[in-house]
Amino acid sequence: MVAKTYTIELPDPLPGVIDSAAAWYGPDMESRTDWIYELTKDEIGEICAAVQTVQGRDMEITDIGQKDFTLPTLSVRLRAILSDIVHGRGFALLRGLPVSDWSIREAAIAYFGLGTHLGRVMSQNARGHVLGHIRDLGKNAETDPTARVYETAERQTYHTDRCDIVGLLCLQTAKSGGASSLVSSITVYNELRRRSPELVRTLFEPYPMDRRGEVGPGQDPYSMTPVFTWCDNQLSTYFVGRYIESASRFEEAPPLTAQQVDAMKQFEDLTNDPALHMNMEFKPGDVQLVYNHTLLHDRT
Repeated sequence: MVAKTYTIELPDPLPGVIDSAAAWYGPDMESRTDWIYELTKDEIGEICAAVQTVQGRDMEITDIGQKDFTLPTLSVRLRAILSDIVHGRGFALLRGLPVSDWSIREAAIAYFGLGTHLGRVMSQNARGHVLGHIRDLGKNAETDPTARVYETAERQTYHTDRCDIVGLLCLQTAKSGGASSLVSSITVYNELRRRSPELVRTLFEPYPMDRRGEVGPGQDPYSMTPVFTWCDNQLSTYFVGRYIESASRFEEAPPLTAQQVDAMKQFEDLTNDPALHMNMEFKPGDVQLVYNHTLLHDRT
């Protein structure tokens, strides 16, 4: 079988070094606390009242809308936090949800309800799941092409998800590991632009990306997606290294060129550089919100 070929229009000239609030370095960000938003007693009270309202209606969690989960004062603060995420550093940590006082269903209602004030819910997989549990189900992402890494005990490696904002609610901490790590993809771009400008252009070219068995009608079992996209003077990043590597199992998928392999390696080396990324430990009741266009996330 002959591999398919794909072309894409590249930005010309390439964007220069990007100066924005999203272009941060990990050690500096770890020393700050402006990304932690402690919920007040009154705000927690609003959330608890909204949870009980939904419980009283016996609603399906996926049917909850913003009007069903009213937050009279917290909703205003959430809009400001959303602006910080999208137009600022690219992430936030909400702290203080009383998950130890709730059932799993009540925690899910609270988490989903908060999400209705931040955006529109999207399914995570072909099965239509909108809430997923990060739990070791004994799967192996290396040998099972349909396994998701959040169903394993493996490290995730730095990646983005297929949505604007991904959220994570901590119900309980792991016995070991489970630390979350973030890196600014804007900073990764800037550093790569300075060090190897000839490779940056390669990352604007399409890479084969394994769909991991979630193939729609008429679709190839892989997509062709650039790592970097430049649109309306904004840089957006989409990267899942595991899926690029596993796309090679399809004969029709274009093989990576030596330059693409080199660019991908340097990209991943930068994400793993302690001078660039930051680590954070979760407490039960923490909600992490990450903007996929400007950040990559990882988990030990």
